[in-house]
Amino acid sequence: MCCGIPLYVNEWESFVLIGISKQDIREHIWDCMESQNLADFPRPVHHRIPNFKNKKTLLVPTPRLRTGLFNKITPPPGATKDILRKCATSQGVRNYSVPIGLDSRVLVDLVVVGSVAVSEKGWRIGKGEGYADLEYAMMVSMGAVSKETPVVTIVHDCQVVDIPEELLEEHDITVDYILTPTRVIATGCERPKPMGITWSKISWEMMEKIPILRRLHAREQQAGKDVTLQGEHRHPPEPGWQQTLPPSAGRRPQDTPGPEANSMEAACGSPRGEGAPLAADVYVGNLPRDARVSDLKRALRELGSMPLQLTWEGRRHRAFLRYQNSAAAQQAVSCLQGLCLGTDTLRVALARQQRDK
Repeated sequence: MCCGIPLYVNEWESFVLIGISKQDIREHIWDCMESQNLADFPRPVHHRIPNFKNKKTLLVPTPRLRTGLFNKITPPPGATKDILRKCATSQGVRNYSVPIGLDSRVLVDLVVVGSVAVSEKGWRIGKGEGYADLEYAMMVSMGAVSKETPVVTIVHDCQVVDIPEELLEEHDITVDYILTPTRVIATGCERPKPMGITWSKISWEMMEKIPILRRLHAREQQAGKDVTLQGEHRHPPEPGWQQTLPPSAGRRPQDTPGPEANSMEAACGSPRGEGAPLAADVYVGNLPRDARVSDLKRALRELGSMPLQLTWEGRRHRAFLRYQNSAAAQQAVSCLQGLCLGTDTLRVALARQQRDK
């Protein structure tokens, strides 16, 4: 019995197909590997992709996607075995790698994913956070992989179990080959792999944590794709909200510092406090002393988040951005989290929230 679920046993235990969940399978595999001492460091394996004994060390995407999707690791000349081992750790990624950007046109010949459990049909279960599925979807979105790119997982024999197909979701990645210490299994899986990011599965919290995800979101929105996030009301893309508004008649361009750069205050209530900012206004603070409006514009353009209107208050180290509606403003706040000018990280929030403080 496992979690109250009946099991049948062969050389390694496998599940019957009735009444189990993904978490039941995870817990069974983790318990099995711990009880039989099959796992390698780090221990315990619960809530991890297990490293089992005699497994080869693999290079992985940027840890938790904090700074990008890929890192190209280049060991130093004459690297010792200890340094090579360190290269495959998160510390090694920081010390011996360079990031690969979205526009690098990198092509991936083989995708290797970790698994907690996998079936001979190619169904895969990870540790439950969705990073492997998201990494694959992001690679598809940036053109790094295609449906012909083989996906391989390396597991212990005990991790190969029956997995009910009804547990699979649209965004779940499947595998083409399973490598164990004793077998190479060609799954022959014909289930289509994800064709890109399923934005309706992505939360604002994930967008805030993963900068490269925000850039992909902005890029796909510009391309006219449906990028409605989890919990958002679905609405069609609003043309033009990401472009700079053309200058009004008789007025200099809005991104030029000067007295008329404060025209947004008259239009929507002064950000300085004379009136309440609208929900469509975004506050950008902590601007460096030597920053120019062109620096901010360039950064916004690179993130695909150009406002309809920009009010520059360089002497007060802040600016205000006007977007078409509150949804676009909230999207901009998420996209711009972690934005830096020079060495300074900017503070970004809805202007109304900032005023309430």
